[in-house]
Amino acid sequence: MVNWLTPSFATHGGSPGVATLGPAGTSSEVAAGIVWQSLEGDVPSIRNIALHRTYEDAAEAVLKQDVDYLVVANAYSGISEFYMDTRLSLAGVFVMDTPHYGIAQLPGEAVPDRPVVATHPAPRPLVDELLPSHFTDREILQVTSTSTAAQSVRDGVTDLALTTVPAAEAHGLEFISRKRFIRMLWSVFTLNGDIFVVPDDTAEAGRITHAHT
Repeated sequence: MVNWLTPSFATHGGSPGVATLGPAGTSSEVAAGIVWQSLEGDVPSIRNIALHRTYEDAAEAVLKQDVDYLVVANAYSGISEFYMDTRLSLAGVFVMDTPHYGIAQLPGEAVPDRPVVATHPAPRPLVDELLPSHFTDREILQVTSTSTAAQSVRDGVTDLALTTVPAAEAHGLEFISRKRFIRMLWSVFTLNGDIFVVPDDTAEAGRITHAHT
């Protein structure tokens, strides 16, 4: 499910591209692809989506004009920083279901009764919801993304990961829990003064106009 809550918008032609949280396999990468498709109408490639270690690093790419847009999950605890930054403007918001999340492990590996579980802080409540009941307790290791969580299991740093289906597949993990998606609100930011809105439902549709903030 994808539902835009704002008028569509178009790139201003400076440095077309979308920056967000990486590495590959994150829900943010999927969301950035949705934004790119709404802008250009084609399938995103590695040239269009810039994945960063943190949302803050992704924002810097916009501020440096390496890319036009920043995509951030509204569940991210630090999102207010982008709303308050006078160098950025909110360009759009949309609802998108994330890829399915679950608890994953390395195939064939023994998992202790009190496993260390890697998770990004935003979906952390899902750990207790999805962790199989035979585990007596768990220790949480917070990491920078769901894809990094999967990598931590692959590298032997943690026993389990709360991660997405794409990230688990990329790192060769298998799920030991049921899976579920998160219906998430996403915000799209651009440089302040660089929002070009395409008013779909007016006589002006098709003409790119400048939205002053």
